[in-house]
Amino acid sequence: MSEEQVQVASGSTIVTVDHVSLDYHKEKEPLPVLVDVSLKAAKDELVAITGPSGCGKSTLLRIIAGLIKPTSGRVFVLDSEVKEPRADVSMVFQNFVLLPWRTALENVLFGLSSRNDLSEEQKQQKAETALEIAGLAGFESVYPGELSGGMKQRVGVARALATDPQVMLLDEPFSSLDDLTAERLRKETHSILINPQTSVQTVILVSHNVEEIIELADQVVVLSGRPAHVVGDLKVDLPRPRNKKSDEFFQWVDKVYSLLS
Repeated sequence: MSEEQVQVASGSTIVTVDHVSLDYHKEKEPLPVLVDVSLKAAKDELVAITGPSGCGKSTLLRIIAGLIKPTSGRVFVLDSEVKEPRADVSMVFQNFVLLPWRTALENVLFGLSSRNDLSEEQKQQKAETALEIAGLAGFESVYPGELSGGMKQRVGVARALATDPQVMLLDEPFSSLDDLTAERLRKETHSILINPQTSVQTVILVSHNVEEIIELADQVVVLSGRPAHVVGDLKVDLPRPRNKKSDEFFQWVDKVYSLLS
């Protein structure tokens, strides 16, 4: 955990998306992508964003990350407006984006290369700790080509954790994995990220897999087709670990599907 982490009470708002809209420009005409989208993510919450394919879910995540500037509206992390990429917000992409000529440890260290406030010894310690939390202790010297898909994604998670983020953004992180690997990693995701050993205070996940969302999320924000606006914001009241075969689980799945249809 970062020594600079701001301590806030459980349930306090960490991320605020405030009336965000985004237009692309096709020739001279604006092409609306997102329209007046608002949401909040609280401490110790995993918030899932879903919607029809191509509606702008990943675009919204990139706006929260500071990678895209909205046409209107604002995003805040702990009362500080997001205007550009920042150190306390990390993102894990659906493609692993690992450097094949670097070991697992070296890939995690690469994410810390710009941290001039840390000594090389401190960077090494952070990288090793992040790999351990992600379940890769003992694989520090292994190259990506020798790792399974699930292990590659764990390296991506470790690289994001090592930067001591307060907000973790996950963009379809399981979609490129086989079903069994994805299921195994989903079971561990909440405990890896919402964990007192890490600096992460809230997680925002983009996914089109409704069962995955109900398995993981405390809150579900449902977007419409493009131009996307919020058509539902649900608090998932299910105990953990969640039983995917229970009637209650399928009732929540049906609620989300009804908003998507």
